[in-house]
Amino acid sequence: MFENQPKGLYALALANTGERFGYYTMIAVFALFLRANFGLDPDVAGIIYSSFLGLVYFLPLVGGILADKFGFGRMVTIGIIVMFFGYLLLSVPLGGGGVALAGMFAALLLISFGTGLFKGNLQVMVGNLYDDAQFASRRDSGFSIFYMAINIGALFAPTAAVRIMEWAQTSLGYSENDSYHFAFAVACASLILSIAIYYAFRATFRHVEGGKKKDAAAEAAPVEELSPAETRQRITALILVFAVVIFFWMAFHQNGLSLTFFANEFTQKTATGIDTMVFDVWNLVAIIFIVYALFSFFQSKSGQTKAISAAIVLAAGAFLGWQYSNASGEVAISAPIFQQFNPFYVVALTPVSMAIFGALAAKGKEPKAPRKIAYGMIVAAVAFCLMIFASQGLLTPNEQKAAIEAGTATYPASPYWLISVYLVLTFGELLLSPMGISFVSKVAPPKYKGMMMGGWFVATAIGNLLVSVGGILWGGLSLTTVWLVFAGLCLLSALFMFAMMKRLEKVA
Repeated sequence: MFENQPKGLYALALANTGERFGYYTMIAVFALFLRANFGLDPDVAGIIYSSFLGLVYFLPLVGGILADKFGFGRMVTIGIIVMFFGYLLLSVPLGGGGVALAGMFAALLLISFGTGLFKGNLQVMVGNLYDDAQFASRRDSGFSIFYMAINIGALFAPTAAVRIMEWAQTSLGYSENDSYHFAFAVACASLILSIAIYYAFRATFRHVEGGKKKDAAAEAAPVEELSPAETRQRITALILVFAVVIFFWMAFHQNGLSLTFFANEFTQKTATGIDTMVFDVWNLVAIIFIVYALFSFFQSKSGQTKAISAAIVLAAGAFLGWQYSNASGEVAISAPIFQQFNPFYVVALTPVSMAIFGALAAKGKEPKAPRKIAYGMIVAAVAFCLMIFASQGLLTPNEQKAAIEAGTATYPASPYWLISVYLVLTFGELLLSPMGISFVSKVAPPKYKGMMMGGWFVATAIGNLLVSVGGILWGGLSLTTVWLVFAGLCLLSALFMFAMMKRLEKVA
């Protein structure tokens, strides 16, 4: 998977890791910040949160249009600078009044616009690396590495947010409300690292940055011509997929809203003994090392590589054993920390999913992308069914809020419910997200590839806007009803996909 890749891939992936680390550090605590600092109700906080996510995924369409004219590299650089000033503004403690609220909205606009310039265009540059014939066959594995880099940044972000806030409160004497700004400041530092990596290794990918002058050979290259009927057929298939993935992202990104509310208001606040191990990010990193070393051991034909892989497995296992022997006492469980599990699962399970699909492909049994997407929707529905079981016997959010204010609240939900739900949701993500992008790039009519990829981002943006439904439902309704809404939407979307399967697979 890591062999024979263009050098520029690793530089771009690391630059993206830094940016994503900052973004997910902010996202880990943002919904809680809105409620704690401004006293907002869940529905209002949900609307702000989801609107921000919507802009983050809609504006890459604008960023792509600008990059076609001015170059991908230039937009990436400007995007990082704009994001930096947005995070910087967000990191300034302005209180909880009107000035602070206006400053926050200005910061969100800067962050979302900067992300729009950065996010899609960096991915285009990665894709352009594989236009070279010697790397063309490594495109899928290259994007898998790039996707893992995103999640490595996301893996450490919740821990960084929680630790910096704890440090600000205990060592510097800041209130909880003011300590959130320290988490936002971490994003500023991560962007400095990101731009430093970008320019330090720019020579490895400068040839794909683009610019005002288009390559004459590329302009002269013939474009595949499709009949109007074929073009219509493909665009219709893509629109059907876009309509479905809207509801996946609506449900999936509850991890930053209603699922975080559940972690904050209903889930046990402490862990003891061996249970503390799952909340230490370094234990998760050790598991990742074991997974990748085992794959390397069994796939490598070199004795030296096998020996190194075995040594890594033994070292990581010894570290986990040492951690287990020292797992004593009690540790606090902060709600944002649960957001480390999805990126952990993505990084750990990507080689597993690639191996499974590779084995199925070798036997001619690998499902086509539309069928994988439908399976992903079913898996997401299962995740929210687990939340229904986890919520049996619990109060409504409004009742729990009253109990918390009265000092009589209990937190009966085991943290393993959310840990398990994030595992299931990650299976759904791995089935849907990379497969959806692959489907778009394959099916889009040649003349409309940019527009159709923009359509994928717009569908994602609409799904993120609908995340606010979780905040609207969070109140007087039972938790069972809240989770049933998301499970039902995912299941209905899957059934719709299966009903349209013949039409979709015909163009896949």
